Amino acid sequence: MTFSSLIFLFFFLPATLALYYLGGRRLRNAFLLLASLLFYAWGGIQQLTLLLCVILANHLFGLLLQGLAPGRPRQAGLALGIVANLSLLMYYKYNAFLLGNLNTLLPQLHFAPSIPQGQQIPLGISFLCFHAISYLVDVSRGDGLGEKNPLRLALYLAMFPKLLSGPILCYNEAARQLGERQHSMEAFAAGVAQFIFGLGKKMLIATPLATVSTHVFGSPIGQLSVGEAWLGILCYSLQIYFDFAGYSDMAIGLGRMFGFRLPENFNHPYTAQSVREFWQRWHITLSHWFRDYLYIPLGGNRHGPWHTYRNLAIVFLLCGLWHGAGWNFVVWGLLHGFFLILERWRLAALLARLPRPLRHLYLLLFLLVSWTFFRSSSLTAACHFLGALLGLGIQPKVHPWLILDADTQLNWALAAGLIFSLPVVPLLDRLTTRLSKTGLPGLGLVAPLRQGLKVLLLATLLLLSAMKLSSGAYTPFIYFQF
Repeated sequence: MTFSSLIFLFFFLPATLALYYLGGRRLRNAFLLLASLLFYAWGGIQQLTLLLCVILANHLFGLLLQGLAPGRPRQAGLALGIVANLSLLMYYKYNAFLLGNLNTLLPQLHFAPSIPQGQQIPLGISFLCFHAISYLVDVSRGDGLGEKNPLRLALYLAMFPKLLSGPILCYNEAARQLGERQHSMEAFAAGVAQFIFGLGKKMLIATPLATVSTHVFGSPIGQLSVGEAWLGILCYSLQIYFDFAGYSDMAIGLGRMFGFRLPENFNHPYTAQSVREFWQRWHITLSHWFRDYLYIPLGGNRHGPWHTYRNLAIVFLLCGLWHGAGWNFVVWGLLHGFFLILERWRLAALLARLPRPLRHLYLLLFLLVSWTFFRSSSLTAACHFLGALLGLGIQPKVHPWLILDADTQLNWALAAGLIFSLPVVPLLDRLTTRLSKTGLPGLGLVAPLRQGLKVLLLATLLLLSAMKLSSGAYTPFIYFQF
């Protein structure tokens, strides 16, 4: 069950909201926790058992840290808790990758993966482990108290709006909301609106674009034309943005319906003019997590440039591996780290001398190349795809048939993706707000007219998305695999 499934939209969510608000203030956390466990159990009882074990283990670790004296004893307890969480991640996500590489280096030993082939990686395990580590680190630092009530910790770790793909909510930000949070019709309505906008991004933009990117990246190596390759990576770049930003909007909107304020995760990243600015706008909560729990503890930028470069390289190597167990993800992460180092060294000063369009072009070209490694099935496939982008395939002639012969939905999705990757909506909001405050005759109607159009737009987006879902046009959220 996902946010963009009919059973979630028209059964699970309405029933959960009804029980949550009708059950009374004292029972709200309990109802939300039960709904979250049911939501996760939809993927299988084994996954639910694992989730409950993670909750129990981290509850005990939190109490242990609370009782240990500050200094080495608490640091040792924290290290033990972090290793326990990372061991779970290593076992499920990196087992085959590590043993496969060991078998390549030492074929005579022939290590066998301990996970049965074909066993599914538990959904959201990367996000679950990062939330658990955030809890332990914040308790160890004194930024929050260890939860004596296991149900509150369970809700923090398992809350279904953020469980599978974030946004990552650090424990020190969540602790207060777990106890008391404000509910209002205004916040609820804003949550519904953000959820529907996110659903529209996923179903009406990301899903149609996925048909092109899947076709192009699934084509035989060396058989792509230049035009197909560029179209494929353009569609994927828009697909992954609207897929993940759509999911984040839906999660944040759901959180607001239940009184939680989850942090924003995207801020029009494709308008950035440097790799550094891109990471201030893309998957913001992941960037903050790596900054607060890895980069700063490593020393950040406090010990001179070379230590800073080393810390950036470590952070983005691990960022790449966090996204996937493959050398293509390692290269993707190191590419971002390398260009961040270059920008800190000299490149940022050189870019500052260029006109804004050229700085923007630099960032877009870098992203198109880096997304190639992210989307490809292997490092070899990524290199061949880069060759196709440069016209080195066996069919160098441009074939624009994918757009010309595609249905209208694809053309609309591509156009909408290009337009709404820009801050069009915030710009229109600011413009209409200013017009309504000018005091000129007739312009006082701008605000109510805007609200009416917004309601009409939301109803249209919900209807079109539901029609798309009912037709069977669904692709899983990309970040579910992480």
